[in-house]
Amino acid sequence: MIKTLAAQIKEFKKESVLTPIFMVLEVVFETLIPLMMASIIDDGVEAGDMRHIYLVGACMIASALGGLFCGIMGGKFGARASTGFARNLRQAMFDNIQTFSFSNLDKFSTAGLVTRMTTDVTNIQMAYQMLLRICFRAPISMVCAMSMAFFINARLASIYMVALVLLAIVLFFIISRAMKYFQMAFPKYDELNASVQENVSAIRVVKAYVREDYETSRLKKASQAIYDIFLKAEKNVVLNMPVMQFTVYSCILLISWMGAKMIVQRELTTGELMSLMAYCMNILMSLMMVAMIFVMMSMSIASARRISEVLDEKSDLTNPENPVYDIPDGEIEFRNVDFSYYKDENKNVLQEINLKIRAGETVGIIGGTGSSKTTLVNLISRLYDVTKGSVMVGGHDVREYDMDSLRGQVAVVLQKNVLFSGTVLDNLRWGDENATEEECRRVCRLACADEFIEKMPEGYNTYIEQGGSNVSGGQKQRLCIARALLKKPKILILDDSTSAVDTATDAKIRQALAQEIPDTTKLIIAQRVSSVQHADHIIVMEESRINGYGTHEELIETNEIYREVYESQTSGGGDFDEKVEVV
Repeated sequence: MIKTLAAQIKEFKKESVLTPIFMVLEVVFETLIPLMMASIIDDGVEAGDMRHIYLVGACMIASALGGLFCGIMGGKFGARASTGFARNLRQAMFDNIQTFSFSNLDKFSTAGLVTRMTTDVTNIQMAYQMLLRICFRAPISMVCAMSMAFFINARLASIYMVALVLLAIVLFFIISRAMKYFQMAFPKYDELNASVQENVSAIRVVKAYVREDYETSRLKKASQAIYDIFLKAEKNVVLNMPVMQFTVYSCILLISWMGAKMIVQRELTTGELMSLMAYCMNILMSLMMVAMIFVMMSMSIASARRISEVLDEKSDLTNPENPVYDIPDGEIEFRNVDFSYYKDENKNVLQEINLKIRAGETVGIIGGTGSSKTTLVNLISRLYDVTKGSVMVGGHDVREYDMDSLRGQVAVVLQKNVLFSGTVLDNLRWGDENATEEECRRVCRLACADEFIEKMPEGYNTYIEQGGSNVSGGQKQRLCIARALLKKPKILILDDSTSAVDTATDAKIRQALAQEIPDTTKLIIAQRVSSVQHADHIIVMEESRINGYGTHEELIETNEIYREVYESQTSGGGDFDEKVEVV
């Protein structure tokens, strides 16, 4: 874990080294000041030597300025190192997430990833800054002050040593109790973020069903869980201050009482007593800082583990040593394919799939909900790897290709259409970032999206809100189809992507695809038979297997499932999930 996180310090190594150096120098200057103060009192004030007072006073000012300069520089470099470290952690996590396969992403919740990149990284940033500054400053300050106290008077300094040991035991007990609560707290942030995320993204549904009170209660419950845990932790941590103050004042009283007696007996000077008082505060405040470090570290350990989980996660899918970059054509073949989402389970969501689709063919795929239609096409662009068998594209196993090259030639219009914040043109250029406006207009005509875009206030420069909330479902689908066409792919997959458009528009889109991209292999997943009946071949999926394969006419004659659905839809509506009895 430490090695994983430390690798992200990168270009901030210099600042990470300079910070503790300046902190040590600051401690050295601060340690000299009480000693010089004792010299002023004993050799200057009591002896009436003004020259000594001025000389040592000047040295004290120089030491104070030196300590101030080192403190400023330590703060400057510490802030730069910690914020840079946090930036690198966020970037490294984001970059690693981009390499994840779908199976990797299934291990993390969206809210959990957001929490790791925000709250957890902030905790690590604060802990790292404390590590560079206080973690070096406090122990060294304590050692220096203790050494100087023993140098002045070992008998009185032994009071510090006893108090230090007792205080360390008490603080360790307090912090160990608080640590377990801090480790429990941060996973609860995932639940809080999940509640907020779901509420905001589904706010229209919440309002439509008048569920504001329910969502409010969910958020209160998640917030209360975090509150309760932190309250228990703080009840332990809050004992630090009274215990510290009791120890400090006890030491001051003991040193004052014993020191006064030693001054009367000429065993100690007034200046030395004043120095011992100053060192007492240095020692005990340093111990307080160490206690704060332990608290912060205990909070950050849980965050560090969660961040390391993301950084250490390796994609299940990797490029071969010598990948193939050129995809000859859009020919697709499934050879004895089985697939399971979880490798340790025997339940396959695809079984014994054998299928060959020639380049340029249009193939429809229909089946009931949960029949693995989407899973089937996801294997083509290698979003998952098969459990058994092989998927061939252009005559090569998809595992032989460079993944970026393969996915660059497979355009997918997902079942759940996604648009991003930006203009219409910005969204279209996800298909080709260098596409001209004329090329964008052309694919929009093919997808029948030009009809509504040209009616928008700013046309193709109209701003699309986050998630495409200012366009309808059908408009969103057509924009996504246009975006896919802009890739000029060898394989085009339409995953139920015309379900929100009317049948006339659906027919226009299919006709445009057939005429404009005849060499592109087109796979159309649909619930409506009318969307696929003109395809070259149609695949009927049922219970993870191919139940039927053929043309519309062949399936009407040979496949009972297809025939029932066709007759139900042509005689009075219905879809593939409705089982009807033909009388």
